[in-house]
Amino acid sequence: MGIILRNLPNTIEKRRILRKNSPSPEQRLWYFLRNKNIQNTKFRRQYAVGSYILDFYAPEVQLGVEIDGDSHFNAQAQAYDAERTKYLNDCDIQVLRFTNTEVMQNMDGVLKNLTDTIISRRPSP
Repeated sequence: MGIILRNLPNTIEKRRILRKNSPSPEQRLWYFLRNKNIQNTKFRRQYAVGSYILDFYAPEVQLGVEIDGDSHFNAQAQAYDAERTKYLNDCDIQVLRFTNTEVMQNMDGVLKNLTDTIISRRPSP
């Protein structure tokens, strides 16, 4: 793939609004992701790659994390998510998707999945 455009200036305001108005599941997961709490990995919130904005992104391991609310469970949204995930995968970014329910009711499982994925994507010493 050619040049990957990240955090373009025309996305600044939209990313700022998304951060300011983040839903409870995103706020809850951010509590665990911030300050390099998982495997000493830096995550960024509302990070743009091309025209897409990821809920969370860890540049060191090229990992995107998406929290899917109810709006993601219809045919149109699922087609958009599939297109988006393909684009991100083509940029060598793995995308993990969790539902609001998983984040709110199974945080241990979410964190285990994140930890395992980070370890598998980190280069061997």
